[in-house]
Amino acid sequence: MLDPDSERGRVYRSLVARRRAHPHELAAETGLDPDTVLAVLRDLADEGAAVAFDPTRSPDDRDHSWEALPPERVVEAVLQRDAVRRAAARRAGADLERLYRFARRDPGSYGALEVVEERAEVLAASNRLQLAARHQVRVIDVPPYSGNSAHYLDQEALQRRRMAAGVAYRVIYQGCAYEDPVAGPNMARMIAAGEQARSLDEPPLKLAIGDDDLAIVTLPADDREGVVSLLVRPSGLLTALTAVFETLWRLAVPATVAGVDLRIDERDRRILALMASGATDDAIARRLGLGRRTVVRRVSALLAHLGATTRFQAGVQAARRGWL
Repeated sequence: MLDPDSERGRVYRSLVARRRAHPHELAAETGLDPDTVLAVLRDLADEGAAVAFDPTRSPDDRDHSWEALPPERVVEAVLQRDAVRRAAARRAGADLERLYRFARRDPGSYGALEVVEERAEVLAASNRLQLAARHQVRVIDVPPYSGNSAHYLDQEALQRRRMAAGVAYRVIYQGCAYEDPVAGPNMARMIAAGEQARSLDEPPLKLAIGDDDLAIVTLPADDREGVVSLLVRPSGLLTALTAVFETLWRLAVPATVAGVDLRIDERDRRILALMASGATDDAIARRLGLGRRTVVRRVSALLAHLGATTRFQAGVQAARRGWL
């Protein structure tokens, strides 16, 4: 009905341009025969795009006048139905994919795992993962950064669309990402756009997880140059990878402050050591002969400098910086 070259589109557009119209008037304007126009009007009524009026209470809708319903409402209904169809198609596709791989698995193979070696296939799988995500995308991004500037710009555009649709992105970067001429600016722009980003010195793997439906693990190829990717579907392995991400997320620090090189004095070093051991503010104050307010103030400042949200996290980050 939104295609002006189709019969439905011609009738609906003509009806939109009039307050009300009879089938014979629409037939004269569109060049269609009256029976075709009437059939189209009945279809439009079934789809919630038009309504018939019967001031004479005639049972024959050939005598009715017709009116278009507001196009904005019609378009929104079309988009909602399309979204429902896409979601159903993705669910059906995922079920069929699992069935396909189950039917073809070799003895001793792991049905939830698929090996992908072609870079184009990996990129396509990454796009599918993000497009199918409804709640969140979790990423561990480590070198080598093989994408060029055009790839990162395409990824930025896709991520912005998904975040605008309500999908949260949580990304753990390796600390050296700040220094990469391509990945560094990309990271800064995505953080500014609303990405939740943290940094670790040496994350153990390159990983992307879409909701709890699909993970992509990228590893160096053992027998040649380049990388190989593993697509992991719902399974115990996917659950384990999700747990790995969440553990690393708790240990990582906000990316906006991860690159700052701070220096601390001996008093703060001793406070950090006691914090890492689990000592309370009162215990630290007694041990170091400081006022409790002083300890509370220094602990708060150290947490802020380290970008830590917990005392344990502060201790981990301080140890990584060689302060303990």
